[in-house]
Amino acid sequence: MCWILRLLSHGITLAIGFALGIYMLPILTAPDSPDTATLTASADGATYTGSFTRDLAGSDFLHWGTGRVSLSPQQITHMGALAPGPDYKLYLAPEFVEDEAGFEAIKATSARVGDVKMFDGLILDIPEGINIEEYTTVVIWCETFAEFITAAQYR
Repeated sequence: MCWILRLLSHGITLAIGFALGIYMLPILTAPDSPDTATLTASADGATYTGSFTRDLAGSDFLHWGTGRVSLSPQQITHMGALAPGPDYKLYLAPEFVEDEAGFEAIKATSARVGDVKMFDGLILDIPEGINIEEYTTVVIWCETFAEFITAAQYR
């Protein structure tokens, strides 16, 4: 009986450690976010702006974003904060969504811009061939766990 309790307690401890490792690894390995002056300079002259808020249907205490997102034909700049997590991707979507089901329904028609590795502001270059005029919304998505993080409608 004692060995069953030990096995159970060690298994629970291992599971908690694994989950914390998945959560903490992106934070520990994240590159430094751009400083405020760099973010501001990148956002100046943006064609469109939008806002990430915590009150979306798909956001919760582990999956959220706040702040302003600015788009120009060459770059996307986010000045704010994102909940840290693994394997975040930034997509441009053809319509506003605010949860997993909504994004999964339009993911095939959305354009993946790049990886999100910073959680306190970021600048991403828009790949050649992606036209921001064809989309209306910026979506942050966790690819590994198919989790909606946040979205901002910019037009």
